[in-house]
Amino acid sequence: MRDSGRVPGNMGGVMIVFPSPPMPGLAMPWIARWVPVVAILAGLDAAPRALAQGSKADYERAMGLAQRTENKVFRSRIHPEWFNPSNFWYRVETGPGTAEFVRVNATTGERAPLMDIGRVRESVGKLAGKAPGEGESPEGIRLDADGSRVRFRLSGKRWSLRMDSGVVEADDQPEAPLPAREGHRVPRRSRRTGEETSITFVNQTKEDAELFWLDTEGQRRSYGRIRPGQERTQHTFEGHAWLLVDKLGNTLAVFEADATGRRAVIEEGGTRPPRQQEPQPARPPERGQSPDGRWVAFVKENNLHLRSVADGTVAALSRDGDARQAYSADVTWAPDSSAVVARSVRKGGERTVHFVEAAPKDQLQPKLHQQRYLKPGDELPKPQLRVFTLPGRRRWDVTDALYSNPFTESGDIDVRWSADGREFYFDYNQRGHQVYRVLAARLPGAGDVEGGAADATPGVIEPRVVVEESAATFIDWTSKTWREWLPGTGELLWMSERDGWCHLWLHDVATGRVKNQVTRGPWVVRRVEHVDVAGRKVWFMAGGVRPGQDPYFLHLCRVNLDGTGFVVLTEGDGQHAVQFSPGREWFLDTWSRVDQPPVTELRRAMDGGLVRELERADATALMASGWTMPEPFVAPGRDGTTPIHGILIKPSNFDPSRRYPVVEEIYAGPQGAFVPKEFGRLARQHAIAELGFVVVQIDGMGTNHRSKAFHDVCWKNLGDSGFPDRIAWMKAAARTRPWMDLERVGVYGGSAGGQSAARALMAHGDFYRVAVSDCGCHDNRIDKIWWNEQWMGWPVGPHYAEQSNATQAHRLKGRLLLIVGEVDTNVDPASTHQVAAALVRADKDFDLLVMPGTGHGAAETPYGSRRRMDHLVRHLHGREPRWE
Repeated sequence: MRDSGRVPGNMGGVMIVFPSPPMPGLAMPWIARWVPVVAILAGLDAAPRALAQGSKADYERAMGLAQRTENKVFRSRIHPEWFNPSNFWYRVETGPGTAEFVRVNATTGERAPLMDIGRVRESVGKLAGKAPGEGESPEGIRLDADGSRVRFRLSGKRWSLRMDSGVVEADDQPEAPLPAREGHRVPRRSRRTGEETSITFVNQTKEDAELFWLDTEGQRRSYGRIRPGQERTQHTFEGHAWLLVDKLGNTLAVFEADATGRRAVIEEGGTRPPRQQEPQPARPPERGQSPDGRWVAFVKENNLHLRSVADGTVAALSRDGDARQAYSADVTWAPDSSAVVARSVRKGGERTVHFVEAAPKDQLQPKLHQQRYLKPGDELPKPQLRVFTLPGRRRWDVTDALYSNPFTESGDIDVRWSADGREFYFDYNQRGHQVYRVLAARLPGAGDVEGGAADATPGVIEPRVVVEESAATFIDWTSKTWREWLPGTGELLWMSERDGWCHLWLHDVATGRVKNQVTRGPWVVRRVEHVDVAGRKVWFMAGGVRPGQDPYFLHLCRVNLDGTGFVVLTEGDGQHAVQFSPGREWFLDTWSRVDQPPVTELRRAMDGGLVRELERADATALMASGWTMPEPFVAPGRDGTTPIHGILIKPSNFDPSRRYPVVEEIYAGPQGAFVPKEFGRLARQHAIAELGFVVVQIDGMGTNHRSKAFHDVCWKNLGDSGFPDRIAWMKAAARTRPWMDLERVGVYGGSAGGQSAARALMAHGDFYRVAVSDCGCHDNRIDKIWWNEQWMGWPVGPHYAEQSNATQAHRLKGRLLLIVGEVDTNVDPASTHQVAAALVRADKDFDLLVMPGTGHGAAETPYGSRRRMDHLVRHLHGREPRWE
């Protein structure tokens, strides 16, 4: 069960309020503007029901939902540990603090206990002279490669179990502890939230060690103290970082959780585990060093130089570099070290964004921040490729007619050499993202005209096209330019939307011609899992391949490179995630839906045949906590035919005789699709529903992972945000759900969702009545260059201004709360402030919450989240929030 905001185990803000109407209850004419007419006409008994929402009890349920629903789903995930080609074992949680250890024979499908936990506990108790603690189970399990012995930790000691006899004895192979992170590898924050695991912290110092979780923002979350000589097993997730400090705040150690559940030893003085337990990586080659180790290419005074490693002599390869057009230190050597590709880069424009942190934590006075931040339309650096061949040290210029206007913020171009070192390949993403090429440049042969020396006229190399994509709208270069080079056959496996759907194509590298289309049909390739070069097959995840199922559900498929033999290998009606065996003969398929807890199956990789079902998740405890199952719903969009998919979430105390305001969580970024597909707690959405709302999420046209035509709706049109589809969807849902009150519709979102949330009240204020917009990229001219030019195009034209919320601010209707983090480094905070300025000029009432010291996603902090709730309650329920 996934949850993007999971916390292991168990800010403040300033509001600037612009003039608003009196509070509900003080002026009847104002109430008439906001309380739905339908509720007034329904009679006196309907009004009290509507106004009863947003109570203290509602807030208590909402605020406590995350903790109340945590660790309530069991048998939901497994990680196989393969100990020979056809056998594996796994641990699965069966309840609070309980687990099973299962052994599986993939060939026969036999599933049996890895060990008898009762007998193991009894044996350990006899050997140790003390029975293990109640609920204590083996940890740090490791199976010998031949499957003959299980090694584990129990009651603070290591033991081994002989699989043939069931005999338990002390383990003579000590467990390697979890290594503390050192040097440049010390994490400053939790970089990811993987699967559940644990760390047993062992304090071998003479003083208390204070334990902190470093959250995803790098903030410290205290988890108490560990006394000297004591140990504690802490529930956590893979990738989470943990810091231990002494009483003076000095760092003792930092650990990053992995899947092993190992012990993390804190030694006196913050010493680390013995270095031999974590082999140090080989020293990487020096930057610019040739594969044979003989040469180092480097930049000095804007020009490329070559240094001999043997004797240190230096020679200039170029002399034309200057401050305006300098050589880059990023070079790419031929595999035989006979040539090096360099980049001569003409400088682009420089733009620096400044913002003030008014109340920094480390000083009294305000702090000025600045960062390089290119925006749409800014001048970009322009690289030109140059090749220097070491025999004779000749220079060759790769003419730029086919890559004259590249989109690159750094001036870099990725280069890949052929295996024989005679040709190299590079990408060209034309600015505006309507042309994308893979180009090849071939070095002149021995009989060709010589190139020029460093001080002579250079030779010329004319590149050729291997692949070319063009589009009247845009090419999704950020996610749909995947490729796999097949050097042995001179082919390139390429992803393209050229036929209107995202598919795979096979190209001949030498001629640049298409050999064949590998996949085809009204469905999309989403991700390539594996290419079997020898067997000429490819495994991939695709959406829309199972008729009658949600087209966003991912299924594992396989096809031959000639386009024959296409087969869908997974079946269940849901979102699929797969884990292959080491030899790729079998895979574990875990599938779920928002209304279906996970099911894990063992299947054969060649035909997808079911070997056996391994686990079926138990969500009984989650449902007993008051959590409600989301409801998927499909309805036609703006064109009356295209299916639009979304979900509805009801409060735990849902009463079908009542009418509930509808609140949409919106994110319409064209880079993806955002309606949840797999089973998860969805804590944020459920918390808002607890305040007496029906919460919906919808993927309208303009989002990703459907047809090219579906996606193209966003082009130069981000203000659209799929609203015509969203509104049609909600109206269709309400026709059979009389408890949905479409006279009271709110919307909230952050970042691109913040842009859309504010736009809802500017473009569709007759439908949406209330909005909370967090850290919105309200004006695409002010936000980061790569994201905005990808969807809004280049050059910057009048359409940028038309799509700006600042330009459209005068059209605002309804109740808008703008939230912005003072030190947002993702979206320029000025974007929100300029919308606020435009609203002031238009004499529009709105609320503005500026959160000091807070970055991107301010509304996801505890304070920002509560203020978002208050705004929705205040203006959709027509009453003051009762959270204290």
